[in-house]
Amino acid sequence: MADAVRLVDYFYITIPNKPGEGARALELLRAQGVNLLAFSAFPAGRKSQVDFIPEDPAAFRRAAKKAKWKVTGPKKVFLVQGDDRVGAAADLIGALAAAKVNITALDAVSVHHRYGAIFWVAPKDLKKATKALSTLNAPVDAMSAALATLGP
Repeated sequence: MADAVRLVDYFYITIPNKPGEGARALELLRAQGVNLLAFSAFPAGRKSQVDFIPEDPAAFRRAAKKAKWKVTGPKKVFLVQGDDRVGAAADLIGALAAAKVNITALDAVSVHHRYGAIFWVAPKDLKKATKALSTLNAPVDAMSAALATLGP
């Protein structure tokens, strides 16, 4: 089956780079019922930047407001989901390279024969990247998805 690639909203906050700070932020979101499609954190100077990709951006905003977080966003990030296979990331990166789109950052993981990735491109390249990746998109309805598994 082809990959599902979609452009989604993400938000970020900056927190102290200390043990427990990330856990505190994630617990707050859990308590507010905010489901995350992805989460990433990395050092930013003497602090940490924490990126949240919520399933429901409005619910995330409400929880962040309640927590009095200084939130940046929404900004755009690509979310990829698909069946794991040899070359899955190479297909993704190759499609962008062919379109001359530079990837700013990328994180990918494989679990139980599925893989997922999040990646960022410059805002000026969002449309070009979306067009380049349209060939990787999976069918959106269940019948098309089932038929796609039957092969040529």
